[in-house]
Formats: sequence, C-alpha cells, structure tokens
Amino acid sequence: MNPKAFIFDLDGVITDTTRYHYNAWKALAEQKGFAFNEVCNERLKGVGRNRCMEIILEENGIRARFSDSEIQEMADEKNEIYLNMIEQIQPADILPGICTFLEEAHQAGIRLALASASRNAERVLARLGLSARFDYRAEAKDIARGKPAPDIFLNCCAGLGVKPCEAVGFEDAQAGVKAIRAAGMISVGIGIKEPGIMPDIRLKDTCELQLPRLLALLQPYKEKTND
Repeated sequence: MNPKAFIFDLDGVITDTTRYHYNAWKALAEQKGFAFNEVCNERLKGVGRNRCMEIILEENGIRARFSDSEIQEMADEKNEIYLNMIEQIQPADILPGICTFLEEAHQAGIRLALASASRNAERVLARLGLSARFDYRAEAKDIARGKPAPDIFLNCCAGLGVKPCEAVGFEDAQAGVKAIRAAGMISVGIGIKEPGIMPDIRLKDTCELQLPRLLALLQPYKEKTND
C-alpha cells in the first residue's frame, strides 16, 4: 500500500490529555457524589462528552434519574474544569516521535488530517503549536455520529480528497479502531490495551511510529487498496 493520507486521533496519539480528562471527570464526580475510577475511565476513551457522562451515571446505576438536559449541563461543567486544566499544555507535551513522523509524512507528500472526538481539539493543537501541520481537521461537533461510527474518518477522507482505501487511521482506543475499520481504512493502534477488535497494525507506543518502518508494514495491504 502506498498511502495518500494519514488521519490521526488527538488524545493518546498526538498528545496525552488523558490525565486532564481523568482529573476533570474525577473532580466533577466528587462534586456530584458519584463514584469514578480508572476502570470507568477506560470506557470513556474515544467517546463524546455527553456519552461519557451517561457512562459514568450508568456505572453508578443512576442513569434513569437524569434528563438529557441535566446530562448536558454536567458535561458542560466537566468541560469548564478541563479547559482550565489544559491551559498548562505546551509543545513539550507532544508525544515522542510525533513531530518527526508528521514532518517525514509531509515531505513524502502524504496528506494529514485530524479526526478527534474532542470538541477542544483546536485549542489543544494551538497550545501544542501544531495548528498549521494538518491539511484538514474535523471535530466531533461537526459530525452526526461519533466513534465507533465511521463518520469522522469518512469526513476527513472527503476533506482531503482521498478514498478511504488510500488512507491510514491512527488511534489509541477501541472505539476509534472500530471507526477506522468501518470506514474501510487501514488501522494503526497505538498502545491499545483494551480487549476487542484488533487494529491491522499494532504499535506499543508513538516511538515506534517511523515512516520507513510503517510503509514496510503496510505493504501486505497493497491488494486490499487496489480492489
């Protein structure tokens, strides 16, 4: 396969905002008297904010007590906490190997897009100094269905002017991998520990993201992209 586009998730792939999300949800849960722990947090990866709030309530067995508007209100409260926390993010928080990989891909003529479930992706990119690096950016607020539906990845393919079979998606969560595969793209999973659907290519961390190595790993998928 000779890819024409690389499409990335943000959290856990470009930078690690996981601790900020976890601490924000934890702070909200403590304010509201809900139980929240690392196990519950694993279910939130790659999922939209309101659905995350629903999952927390489901874990507490109290989802039915809250209306959709109340869930929206609590999700917004969490976001305010999170926004205050991410003001600390800086370029040093870009994950190892990412800057080199993005530059190598750009030099090779591979187009780059961001497919993030975070409504704050633009703010995070700006804090990282990466706003100009991506040719196209789609955020969850512009997409009808969130991951694991393929909508956001299909949107990125359309925005870049490539077919899904010509693109590779990079994710760190099961919901994202499912979305990539549903879009008809090749999936690269980074540091995925959750059980479930396996990505086409699995990497331990972003340090293993090296363009020559990845292109070699993609070669067995050549026939698939020529169908």
